[in-house]
Amino acid sequence: MTTQSQGLHTHVLDTLGLEISSGQCPPGSVLRTDELAQRFDVSRTVIREVVRVLESMHLVESRRRVGVTVRPTETWNVYDPQVIRWRLAGADRPRQLRSLTVLRSAIEPVAAGLAARHATAEQCAELTERALGMVATSRGQQLEGYLEHDIAFHRIVLNASGNEMFARLGDVVAEVLAGRTHHQVMFEDPDPAAVTLHVRLAEAVREGDPDAAERITKEIAVGALHELDVLAP
Repeated sequence: MTTQSQGLHTHVLDTLGLEISSGQCPPGSVLRTDELAQRFDVSRTVIREVVRVLESMHLVESRRRVGVTVRPTETWNVYDPQVIRWRLAGADRPRQLRSLTVLRSAIEPVAAGLAARHATAEQCAELTERALGMVATSRGQQLEGYLEHDIAFHRIVLNASGNEMFARLGDVVAEVLAGRTHHQVMFEDPDPAAVTLHVRLAEAVREGDPDAAERITKEIAVGALHELDVLAP
């Protein structure tokens, strides 16, 4: 695929993904390949490639003599990072953020407890480095820099748990954190209490204290839900 065709593919995919996930194209809607090719001024090959990606996410299904049909929302792969990104870009953002944050609050404390038992010295060092990076970027409206450290911090915790299922949720957590930042569901500067909790969590993991790690992570989750109450009610 050439650079130009990749760009067209991405544009069409993002546009249709957003339209489907926002409900603009509700379940049961039929998308016809020829009409899509004409609408976006692209080849049917590009449309077929886009449809294959949407099918892999379970957003649509292709039927001969019918076309491409939007599937019911309960069949969607809601853990797919791109689907999360599209849903967070829509009007249903507050509910999506809350749903994903509740998921995090159920998973991450357990993962943190496991990380305190299983993290390697290298992972502990990386976690401390990222916590310090969060501290360094927590003032002066450096939200993008803070986001980079925040995502890396939570990925390390999930990976250090030693549970491959938890580790695979790293992309989900990354999209939640990025969505909060890019859609302004964050204060101008991160909550100082939350930053401190991340430092304390790094210490608990480094000291091999699973009870403290789990308790602190629960506090982080409660704080995140409280922020949603204020910023995305």
